[in-house]
Amino acid sequence: MSKIKYIKLSKNIKIRYLTNNLRKNLYVVFLHGFMSDIEGEKPKILRKFCNKLKLGFFAIEYSGHGKSSGKFTEGNVSKWSNQVKFFIKKKVKNNKFILVGSSMGAWLSTLQFKYFKKQIKGFIGIGSAPEFLDKVMWKKFTSKMKKETIKKGIYYLKHGGYEYPITYQLIKDGKRNKVLNKKILTKIPVTLFHGTKDEAIPVKYSQKLIKVFTSAKRKLIIIKKGDHSLFSNKYQKRILKELESIINRQV
Repeated sequence: MSKIKYIKLSKNIKIRYLTNNLRKNLYVVFLHGFMSDIEGEKPKILRKFCNKLKLGFFAIEYSGHGKSSGKFTEGNVSKWSNQVKFFIKKKVKNNKFILVGSSMGAWLSTLQFKYFKKQIKGFIGIGSAPEFLDKVMWKKFTSKMKKETIKKGIYYLKHGGYEYPITYQLIKDGKRNKVLNKKILTKIPVTLFHGTKDEAIPVKYSQKLIKVFTSAKRKLIIIKKGDHSLFSNKYQKRILKELESIINRQV
């Protein structure tokens, strides 16, 4: 029922996607976070959930992430957003879909409204990180770190046992993809989940993002003591219950 496949974007770039191979009118499209992939818990659980409800499911893995080709250091929000757009046009086509975006995936989800507003029938954000590159990451860089990034074009950021190669072009591109100053006029259900113990992205970014959807059926669910991932069993159930509620309005 499910399989990770590749889709060729260009001569040198092949990106992976996960599908359940169901061709239905309504799809759930999952967009993962920064330096994540499609082999994690969220796409696995969401795919299983869609199988149960006999809905189409797709998760895309951006270039430079996971086992998709391309260098991470050559990627940015514009490129990844365009890959999502290409993928939706190619695979979801004219069908209706619900977006589920985790962290940076919620930012990329928000950027899709300018292309697919009529097809998007719901949006769930999990630990949403709109504009985080400039407003969270760059803001925390010391003057010394900023100078090194500008001079060398890259800074190797150590955080939580990982090393993130942060390029200056990535930061600059993030500034060009603002969403928090926009107004998206849609009456679809929009639900954002954010944990009070999120150490990566403060709750205020979900509070700002929800205001973008001025006419939506919007909900901001703040989870006490919730982390950035928000996908332990108890949080999973809440998110899937909300997703099912959005789906039930469509069928």
